[in-house]
Amino acid sequence: MLDRVTQLRADTPGVRHRIHFNNAGAGLMPRPVVEAVQAHTALEAEIGGYEAADARSEAIAEFYSATGELLGTAPENIAFAPSATDAYSRALSSVPFEPGEVILTTRDDYVSNQIAFLSLGKRFGIEVVHAPNLPGGGVDVEELAVLARSKRPRLVAVTHVPTNSGLVQPLAEIGALCRELDLLYLVDACQSAGQLPLDVSELGCDFLSTTGRKFLRGPRGSGVLFVSDRALAAGLEPLFIDMRGADWTAPGVYAPAATAARFEDWEFSYAAVLGEAAAIGYALGIGLEPIWQRSSALAAQLREKLAAVDGVQLLDRGPELCAIVTFLHPARDAETLHAELEQRGINSAVSSRTTARYDFDEKGVEAAVRLSPHYYNTEEEVDEVVAAVSELTSEDRRAF
Repeated sequence: MLDRVTQLRADTPGVRHRIHFNNAGAGLMPRPVVEAVQAHTALEAEIGGYEAADARSEAIAEFYSATGELLGTAPENIAFAPSATDAYSRALSSVPFEPGEVILTTRDDYVSNQIAFLSLGKRFGIEVVHAPNLPGGGVDVEELAVLARSKRPRLVAVTHVPTNSGLVQPLAEIGALCRELDLLYLVDACQSAGQLPLDVSELGCDFLSTTGRKFLRGPRGSGVLFVSDRALAAGLEPLFIDMRGADWTAPGVYAPAATAARFEDWEFSYAAVLGEAAAIGYALGIGLEPIWQRSSALAAQLREKLAAVDGVQLLDRGPELCAIVTFLHPARDAETLHAELEQRGINSAVSSRTTARYDFDEKGVEAAVRLSPHYYNTEEEVDEVVAAVSELTSEDRRAF
């Protein structure tokens, strides 16, 4: 991988202007992705939107085969969505909950998912149960298993990597438990797709949602939903299924599509589809294992060097950590430090308590700076970021 970084950076126009350590927010698109989106938008302007989709039908179909390869499944198990949250909501809406049934989840699930669970509880009387964490971080799978056996949840829902931490949850262990107990299993892979290898057969999930814009480096407005054969055979379908997902077979009857297409809508951006296909193809061409090895190594280097900066408090906990690094410093609140890094051409993000109630309550913090390098970043950039944090939080600077 290291010998390819120069070429990968040449494919990434944005690195000429910024140190981009906000891949957990939106990765910098490589040139082939930008060109795919621009070319289709131009084609739509020339010949019309429907006509452009017809003309590029074979390339559009490649989105499903490429995504299937990325996730270790068939194209028929893949649906396009305009965002990860939209994909996740479609999967969640397909579960025929009854009042009093249980969603079993973690204390580190994504904020939008947590709010969706609460909304289901508010409307339909669903009980939301959170499995406890291990003392060192990450869900306690043994305790989750106890709850799964005693509560018999209608759904187990787990976010692979939370937005506010570098934690990696043990998805395969939880999936094995769900298969043993015949429980539906929904995975949010929004922050892991594109930085970690994923194989849905190994994970044992019924649904998996993700986005294109983060570590996959695709365009905004693109998302993916994997739907298992088991879920399709069970007849699960989104609450608001439309004419792409079903045929109106008689005045009072419709028939859902046999494939994951039942979770799609008729209208979405084909430029985004083609951009996402290009992004996935780009990642597959590099290899997800080399991507994971490099991005996690850069993050480990970043943590090690930040830990040597006086006053820095690293916040990531868990038995396995990924390419998201969160920290705080008493000399600067997170928003101020984020803004000062931006002024130096360093992209970062802020995770606030409102996105991580359980985690940040336990850590006793209001907000944290989030840095997320990726495989096209460099060791020199890590050093520059650490030097900037050190200078911005130094005693001499605080005196002014």
